[in-house]
Amino acid sequence: MATKLLIVEDEETLRESLKRMFTKEGYNVSTADSVEMGLELIDKYIYDVIISDIILPGKDGIEMLTDVKEELPDQIFIVMTAYASLETAVKALRAGAYDYIMKPIMHEEIKQVVKNALIQKRLKTENVLLKREIGKTYDFSSIIGESPSLHSIIEESKKIADTKSNVLILGETGTGKELFARVIHNNSSRRDMPFIPINCSVIPENLLESELFGHVKGAFTGAIASKKGLFEEADGGTIFLDEIGDITPYFQIKLLRVLEDQMIRPVGSNKALKIDIRLIVATNKDLETCVREHTFREDLYYRVNTITLQLPSLRERKTDIAILARHFLGIYAAEFQKNVSDISEEAISLMIKSRWPGNVRELQNVIERAILIADTPTIKPDNLPLSMKAGNSFVRNSLDTHLSIEDYTKAFILEYQSEHNEQQIAAMLGITRKSLWEKRKKWGLEKS
Repeated sequence: MATKLLIVEDEETLRESLKRMFTKEGYNVSTADSVEMGLELIDKYIYDVIISDIILPGKDGIEMLTDVKEELPDQIFIVMTAYASLETAVKALRAGAYDYIMKPIMHEEIKQVVKNALIQKRLKTENVLLKREIGKTYDFSSIIGESPSLHSIIEESKKIADTKSNVLILGETGTGKELFARVIHNNSSRRDMPFIPINCSVIPENLLESELFGHVKGAFTGAIASKKGLFEEADGGTIFLDEIGDITPYFQIKLLRVLEDQMIRPVGSNKALKIDIRLIVATNKDLETCVREHTFREDLYYRVNTITLQLPSLRERKTDIAILARHFLGIYAAEFQKNVSDISEEAISLMIKSRWPGNVRELQNVIERAILIADTPTIKPDNLPLSMKAGNSFVRNSLDTHLSIEDYTKAFILEYQSEHNEQQIAAMLGITRKSLWEKRKKWGLEKS
């Protein structure tokens, strides 16, 4: 569909000249010789761009601009004026004009202004759509599961999402701490501002302060230019600090000061910068124990855990395993274009009986692997990892009888050596074939 333009100009020669030029460029052009006529057309049609002279009979162009903006705040409005007056231009811009053009009108100039305006409109529309898609991706409905323990955390998260309070998310590795952080951010008034996740355990200690707070040129060897820190990049939005239990006592002091003052000081700078951030932190450590052992500052602990969310492990929400497995099945089957659409009851049973030390992330990886190796439309026990198939009865019984690691390894070898070769048994135990041979020799275990 052609882009629709409205030109409001009382001078007929200029009006028709602009109409011919824009029509030749492929635009659908309407014209009016007064504000009243222009407003009538705007009531009937939707225009992508309105171009209007300021000096018109009756109402002037700025009055028209004001009327249009009241009804259509996002309307692109470009004004033309024969008066080379900064005051006139500023007045139009303050009233909401996209830009202004000085008479006499240069065709190439006005064409470029209109093109720029349409590009900006398209980018703005795409940005809104992208934010809507992000909103869908990180809505509370993206947290999959129906167990009471998960439902309770979701309801609590909904209540605190649109607050300024810092949040501490606790839970084992793979329970979805970052997903909860993103959902909380996306359901707050900060949703249109940055969400920046930072894993404290993967940034070297000597770079952490620079990465988070930035540095000025010459602050240290290699600082050849000034650099914004991630906290400054996130201004107005949310910082998610994962594995906060791993930061050093020195950096704990720095972080505490930032939270107290809402100010950061780039490395090597004498000037502090005011920032507005919400902090969400996460860890799989017991911070209360860390406080008692003096490895985590007590004052920082109370600062970051205004609200605490304890995410349940997958073992504590076994009723969600089948739901999650089928959710991941749909995702990866589409991604890999595999004709896999179901999971057998036997495979689901094995999953429910597993201990899942890696939680939801481990389950996700298991389903991804199963789809890749499946030869039928249904995932079966044979598509699951050997350790899962081998471990469900034997491993569970071993845990119940509290075997030592040495006794467990002996029993494991004897249990599975008739079904699996040496390489498979070694892989299931996480050892080399040489280590397996040495253990057999030490314990006098012969191959079956």
